[in-house]
Amino acid sequence: MRRSVKKKGFTLVEVMIVVSLIAMLLAIAAPSFVKTRDTARTNACLSNLKALDGAKMQWAMERQKNDGDTVTWVEIAPSYMKKQVNCPWGYSYTLQPIGVPPYCPVVGHH
Repeated sequence: MRRSVKKKGFTLVEVMIVVSLIAMLLAIAAPSFVKTRDTARTNACLSNLKALDGAKMQWAMERQKNDGDTVTWVEIAPSYMKKQVNCPWGYSYTLQPIGVPPYCPVVGHH
């Protein structure tokens, strides 16, 4: 008497189809994730620049400084900002004189 034994598991073709479907979905989704991350970094950078400009203006008003006067991180970081912020892209901001917005070297950020 022979018993019919049914083996459980997946064939190689079935596994290859599943892997190829997952790879195809990742190929479609990956650019979207990269774009979303870049947009978040850009928005964070612009937000930092806006906060930095506000801190500079507040410092200038309290110290009765005029446009063109220079400001340093030491003067604004402990009192007007918690700490010196850096661009999410990995760059450092340039403060610029009073009346000139801070600068980020990433293209399009001023």
